[in-house]
Amino acid sequence: MDDTTAIGGPRITPAGSALQPQVALATSLHASPGVYALLLGSGVSTGAGIKTGWGIVTDLVRRAATAQDPDAPEAGETAAADPEAWWAEHGDGELGYSALLAAVAPNAAARQAVLAQYFEADEAAREADEKVPGAAHRAVAQLVLRGAVRVILTTNFDRLTERALEDVGISPQVIHGTGQFDAATPLAHSRVTVIKLHGDYLDLESRNTVDELNAYPSEQAQFLDRVLDEYGLIVCGWSADWDHALVRAIEGTRSRRYPLFWSHLGPLGDAARRLAARHTATLLPGMTADEFFPDLVRRLEALDRLADAPVTREMAVVRLKRALPDPLRHIELFDLVDQTASQVLDRATPENYPLSGEAFAESVRGYRADCDTLLHLLATGVFHDDGRYDDLWVRTVQRLTRTRESVPGQYRQGLEALRHYPALLATWTMGVAAILAHREQFLARLLTEPNFRSPFNPRKPANPAYYLNPGDVLSDPGIHEVTRAGDGNKWIHPESPLLRLETREPLRAIEPDDAAYEAACDRLEFLASLIGVSQGSQPWPGMYLFESHWGYDGHGLAAAIAQEISPTWALIEAGAFKDVESAETAYKNLAERRSRNGRYF
Repeated sequence: MDDTTAIGGPRITPAGSALQPQVALATSLHASPGVYALLLGSGVSTGAGIKTGWGIVTDLVRRAATAQDPDAPEAGETAAADPEAWWAEHGDGELGYSALLAAVAPNAAARQAVLAQYFEADEAAREADEKVPGAAHRAVAQLVLRGAVRVILTTNFDRLTERALEDVGISPQVIHGTGQFDAATPLAHSRVTVIKLHGDYLDLESRNTVDELNAYPSEQAQFLDRVLDEYGLIVCGWSADWDHALVRAIEGTRSRRYPLFWSHLGPLGDAARRLAARHTATLLPGMTADEFFPDLVRRLEALDRLADAPVTREMAVVRLKRALPDPLRHIELFDLVDQTASQVLDRATPENYPLSGEAFAESVRGYRADCDTLLHLLATGVFHDDGRYDDLWVRTVQRLTRTRESVPGQYRQGLEALRHYPALLATWTMGVAAILAHREQFLARLLTEPNFRSPFNPRKPANPAYYLNPGDVLSDPGIHEVTRAGDGNKWIHPESPLLRLETREPLRAIEPDDAAYEAACDRLEFLASLIGVSQGSQPWPGMYLFESHWGYDGHGLAAAIAQEISPTWALIEAGAFKDVESAETAYKNLAERRSRNGRYF
């Protein structure tokens, strides 16, 4: 009788069933955070290039046999085929991880050097993405970070789980020696406890052979019994073939307050099948650990989105302010901004924003409404950030840029170009915030790093100073329906007053003074135009071109920027210009165009 039909045995959803077993696991874990422990076997780390304990024993025997008989090229492979037989002839006592290490490396320093090659990544291993935390370890760290898991049992000697936890800012309580169980912080009071059932790779108490794995010391056995009795269990990468003491501990669990879930790639062996049947385990077959844990995290995140109440703009900004200075909450901040940007992108479809007809004014207002929460997050985030999240802010513009990557069927040019309006709003908002915060090195990144390869002309990617030029994005004549001067006449450059009006509210908490805000907008238009001109673009049309903004007789904005251009100018240091000469050439070009054309670009 197989797993799909065994009465009272392990449960697995048959093919064609409405719900997968992953659904039951995700739902249970989401509803009961902290009540499940993980049991991680060697299958969690083999994908990261880590050998099993017995694999290391076999390899050490191969090396010892090769070194002992260097003139026999087959000596190593012969010994590895039957390491116990080779050890019985050449070693002392019973073959085991501890005994073999003591023989080939007689002191702690020598043992560490021998073991480093199996567990610590050198440059070649890092380039191959081996012996570093893999997808499974990183996903486990995410489970801990979200509070879903607080206890991890592992039969592995490596430290990849601990490193993955440290990478997300969590310092785990690690128990790997028999004397540590009684002294450990109670599990309920520790954010996460990693229990290394067979020891750590630098620990000579590590257990590997069948005899070593046949029984646990009494304090470890009692501790393990308590975990198995009080927690549900999610098993991954463990075969149950050799760990007899662990099998007996699970078999002897008095009750199963919470279910047992067992993920496995290949068929279960006899011991695993008996164990799963005894506890009516739910089986999740056919996935590696690197597939299983990331899949579980994705399902939990989907349930989060379903459970969360809609976040208001004010709530979102408060969450961002709380997360911004806390390095432990960087994932929360990333998710907040990224999910808000996703909501904008989900709305930016031809169904919501037609690309033909007379919908320009309506589309401008709709895009701005969709972007409202995002613009408030970006303004607050960029102004208060110390540079830690600059990659996130740049990524947001890059994501919004993709709204024009496809070639539409029938379209009106102005409506097709308007698809970049959310990216322009985001760039303008963050650009003004960066200027107000004196963070113009970030401004240089913002105006040069996101790239756009137009489907109409894909040969060369352009940067935002070029492809987000407001004169192009807001080129449709319908813009005069959206914004007019105070006397009812048309603006010379309607793009500029529109953008200043639409981004004023997100930036008001940062800069309540209207004159200072207008000055920052002038400077953004001027600097973006310099970068754009240096790339062969037209200057940005804007109010900065008016004499009252540009300046008179060597005084004002233009003169101030001319004085700033030097090798230490933030935009040169950040790479927006190759050198002083290229920046001065762009400045001269811009000034000459204004001199010829006045404010009518």
